[in-house]
Amino acid sequence: MVITQRLKKRNQSDSVLSESHNEQTTTDDLHDVKEEIVSKHGVDNKQDDRRFYATRRFLFPLGLLLGVLVGFLFIQPSDFSDFQTHLALLMDEFDINMPEFPALAMLDFSRVETEWQKLWTNIPEPWKLANNGLEFTVGEAIAAQGLSAKHPVVLVPGIISTGLESWSTSPDYRAFFRKKVWGGFSMISQVTFNRDKWIAALMLDPVTGLDPPGAKVRAAEGINAASSFIQGYWLWSKIVENLAVVGYDTNNLHLAPYDWRLSYYNLEERDGYFSKLRATIEGFVARENRKVVLTAHSMGSTHFLKWVESPLHGKGGPDWVENHIEAFITIAGTHLAKAMSAFLSGEMKDTVQINPAGAYVLERFFSRKERQKLFRSWAGSASMWIKGGDDVWGTADSAPDDVENSTHSHGALISFRQNSPAAEAESDLSNMTSNDAGTWILQRTPITFQKMLESNYSFGIERDVEQLKKNNLDFRKWSNPLEIQLPHAPSMKIYCVYGHGKETERSYWYTQQNYEHDEVQADDPQEVCAEDAPETGANCTSPRTPLDLPLVRSTSIDAEYTDAGAHPPVMNGVKMGEGDGTVSLLSLGAMCVEGWKRERWNPAGIQVTTVELPHNPVATIPRGGGTTGDHVDILGATGLNEIILKVATGAGDQVRDSFVSNIRHYAKRVKWD
Repeated sequence: MVITQRLKKRNQSDSVLSESHNEQTTTDDLHDVKEEIVSKHGVDNKQDDRRFYATRRFLFPLGLLLGVLVGFLFIQPSDFSDFQTHLALLMDEFDINMPEFPALAMLDFSRVETEWQKLWTNIPEPWKLANNGLEFTVGEAIAAQGLSAKHPVVLVPGIISTGLESWSTSPDYRAFFRKKVWGGFSMISQVTFNRDKWIAALMLDPVTGLDPPGAKVRAAEGINAASSFIQGYWLWSKIVENLAVVGYDTNNLHLAPYDWRLSYYNLEERDGYFSKLRATIEGFVARENRKVVLTAHSMGSTHFLKWVESPLHGKGGPDWVENHIEAFITIAGTHLAKAMSAFLSGEMKDTVQINPAGAYVLERFFSRKERQKLFRSWAGSASMWIKGGDDVWGTADSAPDDVENSTHSHGALISFRQNSPAAEAESDLSNMTSNDAGTWILQRTPITFQKMLESNYSFGIERDVEQLKKNNLDFRKWSNPLEIQLPHAPSMKIYCVYGHGKETERSYWYTQQNYEHDEVQADDPQEVCAEDAPETGANCTSPRTPLDLPLVRSTSIDAEYTDAGAHPPVMNGVKMGEGDGTVSLLSLGAMCVEGWKRERWNPAGIQVTTVELPHNPVATIPRGGGTTGDHVDILGATGLNEIILKVATGAGDQVRDSFVSNIRHYAKRVKWD
């Protein structure tokens, strides 16, 4: 279309000549301008030859529609009854004032709820993300056998599964007050729109291991604190549902949430967690006149059982566990280790195996350095540092869980390729066993992290019985089953239940790249060494020099290295082994099938039963259904729910050892003696 300039006609005689002349002049000028724009900016008004489905006018509405549909998958019919209230609160929060319409005030959403209920019942169970198709069925089957609630049950969640909420009234954190900063959709909103404040709220003070100034985060309370992570992603809710069928409620069922970021010592010092747990169990025993079934997932460990016995801490006496605990069920317990890579490089299997686009977004939004700093501030997660050293995890040539015809041994916990930048840069860099890797990792962590680890935990193996008895009084040993003895509770029973059959990170290929600043700084930034005094042992640590050069190489998992044909396979720098997808098999089962069978660590002869659940997920159910063995999804597995209900209803003698792996063979290879 040609744009022309119309001049005002002065008279009829010259109007045609004037119009014709100006049209031609204007057209030429516009043509010249157009050519100049094209030459400078490469802009050309070509006809858009894209197909309709590739245009924004199609993709944008499609994205909206898909977003609404996915949102509806998480909506329960009962949510509609509160819709008006939530809408009013949202409008009030953003100071939105709407004119009053009497007709709208008469709207009743109960009809919408009814219609949605009809639609919801017609949706196939596999596509309800909040369900696994087996709601209440295990409880109904147990009740049909004539079994009902007998022993009170206390549930202890694992790491990161307890919701955390902010109680700070500081202006910086007031927007978070009484909102979940971990778990729930409020967390997603804060991570998306207020990321820096969210990180600051969750990060602990690296020196004290407690809340930093201004922040105040505490564990959510009640059964809902760990029933679901977010709406639609269940955790303990399946177990609670089945327990309710056989007669459990808040009078004989308790979920004990905790701030999993804290070290065990600070958990008691700040929150009195173990004191509250002891009081709850004693209350159940006094009221029900029956001992309690203690059920713990993942990080939930034997620490409480040693704390309550200690004359310096819980002061319950040597017979407290015997008199109060009927059974201790460990679900996917991280007895001997989880991954240490998070502390070294802020990585794990899930972060290196995402696609390049996802990796780019993750790094830009939540960088590896930020993850490093956050993980290292959480002293609670450090309890899962690798335990037992080379005696448990193997030498450079072999490991207890190596399979036949292996091309690489898991004994080399951290390996480097010969032609990698790391090997070329440092000639003395070699593959490392767990002992070497632990030292190497600590050398690359801040002094505050090293002090925290030393003052709260111990990761060795103790074989001397007299020293084991002394360790019963040392709280640093209580999270390591290799350095303490089980409680004196001959009638208590231990059930180890975990999944098997899902590839799990076991060891790593690492690389080093560009130089960067390390985080190992002076103990006191203001301290300066004037002179040393060897005669008194006085010395100090100097701060960084003003030049402050980057002297340490960036260390990360060698994500470019994949060898699916290797044995074990290597996926993005991670050597895969056996386990439940999160915790390796050796950590899950070695203590259960071998360590606790020995009098040295189990002097009271407590009966230990091990049940391995094969990972056979149902392909049509998003989280695997009742036959999954995944580390988290196992909480909804039929086999696990049956075991918990049988033990709780007094039929624990029906639970027998069951194995689907070679854990007994692997455990015998460990150097116990």
